[in-house]
Amino acid sequence: MSLRKKDRLVDAALRLFTRHGYRTTGIEAVLAEAGVAKMTLYNHFGSKEALILAALEKRDEEHIAWLTAETEARAAAPEDGLLALFDALDAWFAGKDFCGCPFLKASGEFDDHDDPVHRAALAHKGRLLALIRTLAEAAGAPDPGRIAGEVYMLVEGATVVAQLTDDRSTAARAKQAAEVLLAAG
Repeated sequence: MSLRKKDRLVDAALRLFTRHGYRTTGIEAVLAEAGVAKMTLYNHFGSKEALILAALEKRDEEHIAWLTAETEARAAAPEDGLLALFDALDAWFAGKDFCGCPFLKASGEFDDHDDPVHRAALAHKGRLLALIRTLAEAAGAPDPGRIAGEVYMLVEGATVVAQLTDDRSTAARAKQAAEVLLAAG
């Protein structure tokens, strides 16, 4: 069992779970998409839940790294980071593969707050909030915790509306609201 097969399995699972849901996507569909045998799944993960957690962990790492890099690339100065965040979201929403936030979907399907999948989704949202707080601190916000919380709500709201309605302009509109918020201090 090569690492390559394990990676293919995680990548296929994440694609299918994000597009079709975690509970409704069967293991057979994941195995077919990845081109691996059932034993590969059980040798590496042992269960569908463990595969879901591995997929969410990979997506968490990739998404936070991507969002950080995109925001830094789009911000001319540290004080521009919070608004550049919305430009990065706009690029994500405009992508042909955008079908919503896999963490919001996971928390909805696994709504018991003690469920490991729900906790993994919540942990990602905590890392997203921490990234926004770092951007608020770099921008010199007088109350970075409060600003981060408010910008976080705009980010999540834009993501949910884009996911639910397929309206890909929500990040630009949320950016306008953030501009008003930041101007008000």
